[in-house]
Amino acid sequence: MIINISHGRSVDTAKELRPEERHILQKLFAWADMVESVDRFRELRKKALADGWNHSGPVQESRALSLVANDLEARIRRRLKNRS
Repeated sequence: MIINISHGRSVDTAKELRPEERHILQKLFAWADMVESVDRFRELRKKALADGWNHSGPVQESRALSLVANDLEARIRRRLKNRS
């Protein structure tokens, strides 16, 4: 899957993310639509990275995953701002 993020950058999840990162990314996409604050999203992101895939242990966040997660934070900010 190719994910287009801000500033024209895209992330190819098949090439740039490890399987455990793709698993976490699926969670991040779901949470991005449900959280009520960026802080809550950050808490969930931190917990997912600490727990790993199926509680297999910590996952080191790659640059690619960080870029997508930060872009999701920006989307959350816009969603919450537009709701006000």
